[in-house]
Amino acid sequence: MNAPLQAAAFETFAELLRARSGLVIGPDKTYLLETRLAPIARREKLPDLAALAARLRAAPGTDRLAREVVEAMTTNESLFFRDAKPFAHVRATALPRLHAARPPGTALRIWSAAASTGQEAYSLAMIVAELRPTLATRRVEILGTDLAREPLARAREGLYSQFEVQRGLPVQMLVKHFRKEEANWRIADPLRAAVTFREWNLLDGLAPLGRFDIVFCRNVLIYFDAPTKARVLEAIAGQMAPDGVLYLGGAETVLGITDRLAAIPDGPGAYAPAAPGARRGMAEAAAPWPDTDADCAPTDAATAMATIF
Repeated sequence: MNAPLQAAAFETFAELLRARSGLVIGPDKTYLLETRLAPIARREKLPDLAALAARLRAAPGTDRLAREVVEAMTTNESLFFRDAKPFAHVRATALPRLHAARPPGTALRIWSAAASTGQEAYSLAMIVAELRPTLATRRVEILGTDLAREPLARAREGLYSQFEVQRGLPVQMLVKHFRKEEANWRIADPLRAAVTFREWNLLDGLAPLGRFDIVFCRNVLIYFDAPTKARVLEAIAGQMAPDGVLYLGGAETVLGITDRLAAIPDGPGAYAPAAPGARRGMAEAAAPWPDTDADCAPTDAATAMATIF
């Protein structure tokens, strides 16, 4: 497994990742391929990554092996309330505004794209819990999607280590919304039941997912090339309510990529669908905003939610 990765093998992996997930890797990421794919090669009783690449080329329709390679290379970094500003904006501005704009009986829908192990989706659920007095009987549906099965299974289980709950989650919310299970913490059943997790690839058609009022697609576009970024952003814009909000990561922007989304002046990393007649040039102000991991979670959450908000 210590032999240098051959150029042909690298291209096989790079093309597979680009086609299946949109992930673009350069030769400088060879060490990641070697680190993350070596266990798969060993399990398949293959001598090295060149042999693994050869098997993928010989049987391109072998979905199991291709999926495992893609999932092994997918970054699944996630933590509760990652970065202060977007969650604060959802709590103080986006959700109250959208609630006021919707007729009674209409559900608000939130999508956590690339949900990984679920911390982002559950963070949004806790914000909804805090705002329950304002939202009253309004239903809020939260969907988390990811292309990787193993992280989604963990998200559905809602069980997190001490290290994971210490990353961004205030102790008040930990005590209120989690229960201790030996060395781990499990999120409370009402929150766990209120979030739906579904396997989905952002490169696939998004129409079956329905329309959303709020979309979190953060720290995902940084792994894509420009055409894939445009494709994904335009597909997301097509699934957003006209007054909906999209949140991107601190290093991400729509600038020079699509005119279907425009920056929201008071929203850090937040974008809204641009009116068709006003799209040209509207993305000019959409520059990346400073990234921070400062805690922003509410410290006085409302009582636990019902099974569905």
